[in-house]
Amino acid sequence: MRLSRYFLPTLKEAPSDAQIVSHQLMLRAGMIKQEAAGIYAWLPLGLRVLRKIEGIVRQEQERAGAVELLMPTLQLADLWRKSGRYDAYGPEMLRITDRHERELLYGPTNEEMVTDIFRAYVKSYKALPLNLFHIQWKFRDERRPRFGVMRGREFLMKDAYSFDLDEASARRSYYRMFLAYMRTFKRLGLKAIPMKADTGPIGGDLSHEFIVLAATGESEVFFHESWLGGHNIEDVDYADDAFVAAWVETLTTEYAATDEMRDPVAEAGLGELLQTARGIEVGHIFYFGTKYSAPMKAKVAGPDGQDTEVHMGSYGVGVSRLMGAIIEASHDAGGIIWPNSVAPFDVVVINLRANDEAVSAACEEAVAKLEALGKDVLYDDTDERPGGKFATADLIGVPWQLTIGPKGLADGVVELKRRATGEKQTLPLDAALELLTQ
Repeated sequence: MRLSRYFLPTLKEAPSDAQIVSHQLMLRAGMIKQEAAGIYAWLPLGLRVLRKIEGIVRQEQERAGAVELLMPTLQLADLWRKSGRYDAYGPEMLRITDRHERELLYGPTNEEMVTDIFRAYVKSYKALPLNLFHIQWKFRDERRPRFGVMRGREFLMKDAYSFDLDEASARRSYYRMFLAYMRTFKRLGLKAIPMKADTGPIGGDLSHEFIVLAATGESEVFFHESWLGGHNIEDVDYADDAFVAAWVETLTTEYAATDEMRDPVAEAGLGELLQTARGIEVGHIFYFGTKYSAPMKAKVAGPDGQDTEVHMGSYGVGVSRLMGAIIEASHDAGGIIWPNSVAPFDVVVINLRANDEAVSAACEEAVAKLEALGKDVLYDDTDERPGGKFATADLIGVPWQLTIGPKGLADGVVELKRRATGEKQTLPLDAALELLTQ
């Protein structure tokens, strides 16, 4: 992608109302544009990262056995009345009346709709367990939307819903999603801590939040210092229930709590091992039994032929919110530092003298070779001054910067910079390409 033909409206200064780093850097890097309070247009650079985050979330859901569908953003109010949540949800729900006086709502979540889909088609326990998910835009009419995509009104969310015959099997589904979330966050370059949570308006009696530590986090969290080292979850055999349960037990043994769920006795026992920090919620999972299946009559014929209300769980990840969390956890004074897995481009090739035919030819050669090796390349072929080019490359956070100029070209070398560390190397182009493919 040639930068001269790309749409990248960067800013030297962030607007004064951008209060946290992720909001400031997303605006400065030309990733989003505010269209209304808490509502953003996703510009090309931001959309590239959003799609990569979405792809990792989708891969880990499917790996854990969830099946993707897509539900509409508008829902019938009558569905929510059957569950009892229509009036209880509060002013965050955007209620709409169409031209035929039908009452609709812009979905903040989909428990009712997915239960309606399930009860229409699934009649036997033999179809269970079943987990359905989608990745869809949601709307919650926050009283005070702030912090950019971290607390917006419109946001992209992955929500999954599990259906099981009884509580024991429903908890096994819950555990599979628990591990899928831990793997997801690790692939996104985030160190997430699972914390027992209040179920809130979703309901149920088992719930965990997944918290990423960041100085600008919304809430204070408390945890055993062992969490600072993280946990290495590699290959997971989701078909092995004992293996999955053992991993979840391991990940929930050490103390971790949000401010509202603190245990003073447990904390007193930790002494100096107790750590406190600010945290950002990036995921929330719930087991709520028959809270929705009972009022909505979502039943299946059990092994004995008797109709049984299914046990359900729901599992949410704020896909667009994750982008803000990644930036909050990974940036410096120069701008964003993207993990390789979600970076908008793998490499930016910087042409220090765009009007020099030899330099441009060398840059074109480098771009062609990198693309042939499967790399996603941004080619800065603009006539901007070198200082401005370097500042832009740092700001947008591409993991590698390959710089080619007339002096280096005369000596047969290029400069390769790793964005995360600032380390620079001067070496022949072929050697630089070899490093970039390792």
